[in-house]
Amino acid sequence: MFSKKTAYINNLGIGGDNPIRIQTMYDSQICDTDVNEVIRRISLLQAMGCDIIRFSYVSSKDKENFTKICKLSPIPVVADIHFDYKMAIEALECGAPKIRINPGNIGPKWKTEEVVKAAKDHNAAIRIGLNSGSLPKNIKGLDTPSLMCETACEYVSWFESWNFENTVISLKASDPEVTLSANRKLAKELDYPLHIGVTEAGGVVTSSIRSTWALGNLMKENIGDTIRVSITGSIETEVQAAVEILRTIGLRKGGIRIVSCPRCGRHSFDSQGFLSKVENRLLAINKDITVAIMGCQVNGPGEAKHADVAVTGIGNSTFIYKNGELLTKVTNDDAEKALFDTIEEL
Repeated sequence: MFSKKTAYINNLGIGGDNPIRIQTMYDSQICDTDVNEVIRRISLLQAMGCDIIRFSYVSSKDKENFTKICKLSPIPVVADIHFDYKMAIEALECGAPKIRINPGNIGPKWKTEEVVKAAKDHNAAIRIGLNSGSLPKNIKGLDTPSLMCETACEYVSWFESWNFENTVISLKASDPEVTLSANRKLAKELDYPLHIGVTEAGGVVTSSIRSTWALGNLMKENIGDTIRVSITGSIETEVQAAVEILRTIGLRKGGIRIVSCPRCGRHSFDSQGFLSKVENRLLAINKDITVAIMGCQVNGPGEAKHADVAVTGIGNSTFIYKNGELLTKVTNDDAEKALFDTIEEL
C-alpha cells in the first residue's frame, strides 16, 4: 500500500496522502558545473513535472557549488553518497535537505550512526538505498529479493534505535521482476515511504518498457511514493517518461498530451525534427490540452479534429489547427512561434 508514514524534505511530503513524487539525478559533476546553468535546467525540469533532484556528492571540491545549489534550487536537492561518511555529513552542512546512503558501503555501524546524528541536527531526511548489486554477504542463502528486504529492515531498525524516522527506502535492481518482488516484500514488512525504480535500465526504449512494467504494476498495487525512470540519456527524458507513466495509470493529471506520428514515406512535414525542437517546451506548459504534430495531410487534418492544437505541413508551408479547424498557414520558419502563440490563446 502507499506508505502511511510521511517523510519530509524541507516542506515536501513523501508518503502518506501526498502525490507520488518524480525524481531524476543530475548528470554532471557538481564542481564542474555553472551553478546558474544548473538552476536554469532544474527550473525547466520542475516545469516538466520533476519534484526532487539528486546530485552525486563525491568530494569537498563540490562544497562551494553544492551549497549554492541547495540554496537556489526551486525543488529539494538530495546528495548521493557512497563509501565516505564524512561526505554525507559535509553535504548536510552544505544545506542538503536529504541524503541517500547505503549503510552497507559506509563502513562500520558507528559511521552510519554519525551520519544519522548529523541528519537529525540538520532536520534532513535520509534515503536508505539498496541495489541488488551492493548487498551484504548472503550467509543465509536467501533469494535476492528476500535478502534486499531483510537488509533494509535491519538498517531501519538501526535508525529507529537512534530515534530517527524521517526515512525513505529504495530497493532497486536492473531486473524488473527482482524489483517487483523486493518491493512487494518490503511493503508488507515496513510502513516507510518507498522510492521505486529499475536501476541501470538502459536506453530510452528498454528503460521505458522495463520501468513501465515494474513501476506500473507496483503503483497499481499501491506500492511506491516516489519514482525515477533511469535512462541512459537525458534527464529531461527521464522526467518526461515518469510523468507519462503516472498519467497513463491515472495518478497525475494536467499538462500537455502530445500526439505525433511515426515518419513514413508519405511525410511532407518533418514532424520528428519539429517535435524534437518543441517537446521539452511543450511539456513545461501547465495546460490540460492535446497537441498533435503530424507529418502529412493524410492524417494531419483527421488528428486535428481530436486535438486542441495541431500542426502539419507541405513543403515550406505549415498549417496550424485550433479545435479541429484550420487557423493559419505560416512558413516553416514561423511554425514554432505560431504553435506557441496559439497555445497561449487557449
